[in-house]
Amino acid sequence: MLIRISLIVAIIAGLAVTGLNFSLVKQKIVTITQQREDEKAAKIAAQTELASTKKDLEKTTADLKTTKANLEATTAERDKAVADLANMTKRADQLTAERDKIRKERDDAQADLQAYVGTGLKPEQIIAMNKQYKDLQAALDASQDEKKLLGQKIAKLQTELDRFVSPEKPVFLPASLTGKVLVTDPKWNFVVLNIGLDQGVKEYGELLVNRNGKLVAKVIIRSAQKDRCIANVMPGWQLGEVMEGDQVTPAHPES
Repeated sequence: MLIRISLIVAIIAGLAVTGLNFSLVKQKIVTITQQREDEKAAKIAAQTELASTKKDLEKTTADLKTTKANLEATTAERDKAVADLANMTKRADQLTAERDKIRKERDDAQADLQAYVGTGLKPEQIIAMNKQYKDLQAALDASQDEKKLLGQKIAKLQTELDRFVSPEKPVFLPASLTGKVLVTDPKWNFVVLNIGLDQGVKEYGELLVNRNGKLVAKVIIRSAQKDRCIANVMPGWQLGEVMEGDQVTPAHPES
């Protein structure tokens, strides 16, 4: 009897456990089903939002292309307007300059006319005076040239005289005198320089030859022309080969 009761209790307990498990499984199935429904709804919402976003992106891209085209057109119009303005400004400046030139010529002509009327002279007298003025100006220019040549000759004679009186005395050259070597002849030991009488060169004057600030040699001037001179390299003073383009400065500058 006890065994029978125990068996019945066991069966009842098994049924209770089975019912409980079924209830749990059913609840889990309901939860999973609800989750799938929620995920499906979320997926549909996401796809709908994606389609809307894609449509908005396409519209934004189209608007951007239109804006870019408008910007390029506007930039081109601006550049053209700037160029047109520059051309107009240049033309205005040219017209202003031409206007001022014409105005000056008009004023000068009026002044000349007033001066002519004020002199009381006849046209042929003014022409004769103008010719006389030009002749005097030409004579004055010639006189200045002769004076310059005479001064150079006097300086040359004075240099020669000083050499006879005081051979040891150096020939002084202008302190600002600078030049460069044009031609060199190592065989005959002479150079041609691009400075002459017009720059204050004197025969027997000594010059220092340098290259990049370094002394190369010392030369003595043997003959001088208007803008050229010939000099010999002094023995014992050639520290290197004299080359075309080397700079020269006075060895004994005037104080």
